[in-house]
Amino acid sequence: MKKEKTQNSSKDQTALAESNPSLITIIETAIKIPGVRVSRHDFLHKQFEKCPKDVLDNILENGPVAAGCSEEDLRKKATKLINDRTLFSTAASFLSGLPGGLAMAATIPADMLQYYAVSLRLAQEIAYLYGESDFWIEDGLDESKVKNQLVLYCGVMLGASGAAQAIRVLAASLGKQAMKKLPQKALTKTFIYPIVKSIVKTFGGKMTKTIFANGISKAIPVVGGVVAGGLTFVSMRPMGTRLMNALDKANFDYTEEDLQNDMQDIQAENEKMQSEEKTENPST
Repeated sequence: MKKEKTQNSSKDQTALAESNPSLITIIETAIKIPGVRVSRHDFLHKQFEKCPKDVLDNILENGPVAAGCSEEDLRKKATKLINDRTLFSTAASFLSGLPGGLAMAATIPADMLQYYAVSLRLAQEIAYLYGESDFWIEDGLDESKVKNQLVLYCGVMLGASGAAQAIRVLAASLGKQAMKKLPQKALTKTFIYPIVKSIVKTFGGKMTKTIFANGISKAIPVVGGVVAGGLTFVSMRPMGTRLMNALDKANFDYTEEDLQNDMQDIQAENEKMQSEEKTENPST
């Protein structure tokens, strides 16, 4: 009897998880939708196809920033991408190509999935413009990038505390130099993971439609019914602009003082989260 109860309890927990998918589950599902995946090579080749071959080869190998592309040119291209995605049609575009049997898709509201699909495509494109390496490995998505960088990018776009600071530090050359001084395990545990965990918590450890709507409304107060109305003109533009601004600053206007300020903000955010966890779980 006890064993049966345990099995039933396990089934109940699985059902609950499926009915209230986590933010990471939503991202992992949305990124599998046809049209969401962005090949770094193909994207950059198209964006800079008019450049001389030696310049294009340099961009493909080292990224636009390292290849010497100007801040003005990259902002122009990023802004165009943001505008294009803002005008992109909603539910019919990505979800019409949704393959059958895609894990969790049936339990994730279509407008929520669509919202993240468009956001993730835009996040990849802006990231590649500012020098990010390919999110995809030979046999599919690099899972560590889903659990870390893509969550951070979504956090920046949604205005989550600490996300923009983390992205600036990780993307800036000054930040990269500082990070090299920290052991990789310590970096992940004390720097990346707490912010990622905070973002996941802020926008729902288990993402219900209500939490999603409330989260978007907090990030973009002018948007009240973004879920009911699908992807809207007024929501995608400020989200994309947040990410563009964070990466632009990291690559073109980032000082030692900015680095110190961002590190302090990240530390403060981590301490705040640890304090909240102790309050919620006093026995741990």
